[in-house]
Amino acid sequence: MEIKRPTYLKKMIDAEDNGLVKIVTGMRRSGKSYLLNNIFLNYLLEERGVRRDHIIDISFETYRNDDLKTPTSLGEFVDGKISDSGKYYILLDEIQEVPRFEAVLSDFLMKPNVEVYVTGSNSKFLSSDIITEFRGRSSEIRVYPLSFSEFLSAYTGGSKNEAWREYWNYGGLPLILSQKTPEAKINYLTDIQENTYLKDVVQRNSIKNSKDLRNVYEIVSSMVGSLTNPLNLANTFKTINKDKTISDKTVYSYLSYLEDAFLIEQVKRFDVRGRGYISTPQKYYFTDPGVRNSIIGFRQNDENHVMENIVYTELRRREYLVDVGALEVRENGSRKQLEIDFVANKGTSRLYIQVALTIGDKEKLAQEIRPLNGIENNFRKILVTGDNIERHFDENGIEFVNILDFLCDEE
Repeated sequence: MEIKRPTYLKKMIDAEDNGLVKIVTGMRRSGKSYLLNNIFLNYLLEERGVRRDHIIDISFETYRNDDLKTPTSLGEFVDGKISDSGKYYILLDEIQEVPRFEAVLSDFLMKPNVEVYVTGSNSKFLSSDIITEFRGRSSEIRVYPLSFSEFLSAYTGGSKNEAWREYWNYGGLPLILSQKTPEAKINYLTDIQENTYLKDVVQRNSIKNSKDLRNVYEIVSSMVGSLTNPLNLANTFKTINKDKTISDKTVYSYLSYLEDAFLIEQVKRFDVRGRGYISTPQKYYFTDPGVRNSIIGFRQNDENHVMENIVYTELRRREYLVDVGALEVRENGSRKQLEIDFVANKGTSRLYIQVALTIGDKEKLAQEIRPLNGIENNFRKILVTGDNIERHFDENGIEFVNILDFLCDEE
């Protein structure tokens, strides 16, 4: 089963000839290696007609390439493959397995006729290490787990609504689609959570008390979409673990480690009228809903916040910069602050988005659209709902759209 990922393929194609190392990043098991070694490789061979001997592809996950896991051996091997002035494509998967890989890639960049694409992950290379090392000499292609649209394209279990329930519960890691039963899906997510994600974070950051890390991770999972800060989380930790405390500085460090691993993202608050950022509190969303649900044992049936999380990730996948909106209004002589779920910016485009599981009654509807009606500009305003509605606009220009239509329509 091949899941086509045209958005990421286009990014890899568009990055060609930019004179930089193309670095494919993202959480583990999100499909980076498949994108590089299958989708992009096949594109070069089948659509571009690149000769096979002009593609130097090496995966450092297999023992068969152990002899290339030194800077000298890798450099000499690649040099031996370049035999003419034609363009060569160097595709290196899990480059962090090579010591001093930064020096190797710098050497490749000096060659006038090569394009370099790499992926990296695990405890040696979880986030922006190579981006930092190659600032000004690299471009990042950030890969997220499957979008709902990508998930739906490969889903064979039933209707679109059934696919949505699966996606909402188990998320979009590509191998989820290969697990045939709920038990298999849960076991897969639980195993990768314990033995890959958390293990990597612990090893990379030399964390002595992994139980505390896990507790903070669980607390953030249970508060997805809620305003919080490290001090609040530390207080919650103390409430849950009555005989133990943790400092807000430690909580902040743990959150940073989880962000480095691409497991969560921090979202700041933006004052819509004042046009400035509010430092605290902020929100945290998960890169994948299945990973979030797994860390709390699939116990919380918080559908509204999970749907909000999915909308956030979809906006990020579409390359929007996303904030939580804060809008101050005056009511009965006093000031009150309203919240807009998302203020999404891309270039000169801006979207204001509210997410509501249902808008079934007039009171709920009025509550949801109230912040959008208070915005005094002409940017697009959208209410995304789980209700089965047709896409339409109200008299104030607010656009109403069903969650599945929103996720499946790139516009």
